[in-house]
Amino acid sequence: MDMHQYITDSVELLKRLISTPSVSRDESVAADIMESYISQWGMSPRRIGNNILIQENIDPQKPTLLLNAHIDTVKPSASWTRDPFTPTMEGDRLYGLGSNDCGGGLVSLLAAYRLLRDKPLTCNIVYLASCEEEVSGAGGFSLALPELPKIDVAIVGEPTGMQPAIAEKGLMVIDGVARGKSGHAARNEGVNAIYEALDDLVWLRDYRFKKESPLLGPTKMTVTVVNSGTQHNVIPDECHFVIDVRTNEYYQNEYLFAFLQKHMKKCELKARSFRLSSSHIDESHPLVQRCLQLGMKPFGSPTLSDQALMPFPSFKLGPGDSARSHSADEYICLSEITHAIETYIKMVNL
Repeated sequence: MDMHQYITDSVELLKRLISTPSVSRDESVAADIMESYISQWGMSPRRIGNNILIQENIDPQKPTLLLNAHIDTVKPSASWTRDPFTPTMEGDRLYGLGSNDCGGGLVSLLAAYRLLRDKPLTCNIVYLASCEEEVSGAGGFSLALPELPKIDVAIVGEPTGMQPAIAEKGLMVIDGVARGKSGHAARNEGVNAIYEALDDLVWLRDYRFKKESPLLGPTKMTVTVVNSGTQHNVIPDECHFVIDVRTNEYYQNEYLFAFLQKHMKKCELKARSFRLSSSHIDESHPLVQRCLQLGMKPFGSPTLSDQALMPFPSFKLGPGDSARSHSADEYICLSEITHAIETYIKMVNL
């Protein structure tokens, strides 16, 4: 089979996936399609929830490379001007929900796996189509992780314009509350929880973390939600708020949470999770060096992916443009898929 047929197969599969709604936590039908195509192409996929794993002929003496991308999508926005579930070709562009994020990377990595699986490589290759990526769900990569062989490095097929994102910001969401005492607004009664929160909110607004990353810039925290009060004449006894924290590779989520707690004067904080950490792979890694040899330019990515859940070195490298992700009239170019497949082959088949 020549390269053209693998590209044709990839586009056919992507069209099927676009026409199959697969919003996070509702990917079972899309997973069925992935499983069916992989089986038709002569491989033996393993189903782990709605994650699809291919691992064949693992040599324990060789390092193992994971090829990973996700099958789930966000919900389509109201501003789509076409049916998001109808794959539409216009010139080089294939329109449809999930085409760019992350369908292009999903099918390109699978094509690369098919082309490489029978070659005498210096490493093992494993392919994982994961689910629940858009919500960092427990049924996604986290569910599949214990079933993977020992992984030495991973390529994550997120849309990066086929430039290696060798660092990625982490995420921590924190719920805060200030407590007061209710009373009548017309009399000098009660303790206003909003006023109790003010000094801490101002500190959160103004504080700047010292360690800035050359790739990811500063760690940034933003108060994004504030709720308090029941009606105009009642002093509020609670003020609730949410902090969105985006970490660079110099700060671990647990450390930052303890640091923020220490600096709160009146507010109590509770982190929803510490699991979505910043990730970074050293530029000296052989695969990153291979990217440099092929003329690529490493960069740092502000967007979160399943990399945050990977306890091994990884980087993002995939077709498409991150700016198209989660946007109306999302598309991927067929030339981008072709280039991605060819590039993955050049990187791995040394």
